[in-house]
Parts: sequence; structure tokens; C-alpha cells
Amino acid sequence: MQIAEYAELQAFEEALPDVLMRVVSELHDVAYLIERIEPQLLEATNGAVTTEGMRLLQGIDLAVQKTRGLAEFIDTITGSIPLDWAVDVSTALSLVKLAEMQKALGAGLRHGHSQPLDKASGDCDLF
Repeated sequence: MQIAEYAELQAFEEALPDVLMRVVSELHDVAYLIERIEPQLLEATNGAVTTEGMRLLQGIDLAVQKTRGLAEFIDTITGSIPLDWAVDVSTALSLVKLAEMQKALGAGLRHGHSQPLDKASGDCDLF
């Protein structure tokens, strides 16, 4: 990071449990988004799944399980962290490249979501 960029960052301290709970929320969103891929892949193959395709589906399922497992782990240990523990999240937020995720993680929302989970099927964001 350039010195000029670093100087522009403002210290943004907040309670560590609040930050971690927003991470938990984001992890649940990621699991949901990954999970939505499976039916699309099955539909695309008309139910005829090759051995390689089955490995891919199992990998997707494992990714969902791991993401949810991490979310539950962080959620559980967050309960034992004192509320007066604070962290400066400004540098970490500056490293998050997705603007909506950056907003959800740093806006002071307890359970913000970076991804609009209620988008209709077929909606597309072009970037």
C-alpha cells in the first residue's frame, strides 16, 4: 500500500464480536450462493452425470459444508469474546475488492449481506 493511500485511511474501531458476526453472515451468503450452483449443473447435464461431474458436485457440496462449518466455528467462538474488545478494520476493509461486501463488513450492520439473495432467477450483474 502506498504511503499516501495509508494516510487517507481513517481508523475505524469497533467491537470484535460485531465484526466477526458480519463475517459469519457473509460466509452463510457464500454457502448459499455455492449451493445454488448444484441444481444448475444437474439441469445442464440432463441428469447424466459423469464420474468427473460427480466429483465436481461432491466438491461443490464440500465447499458448502466447509463454508458453513467456518461460519459456525466463528459464530461459536464469538460468543466468548468480550464486547469491549475492539479492532481497527480500516486496513482490512481497504483490501476487500467487492464494494457491496466492503459495505456489509464495515457499515456497522450486525448482519449485513453483500449479496442480494432475493434476486430473481435470471438477474445478471455485468462487470
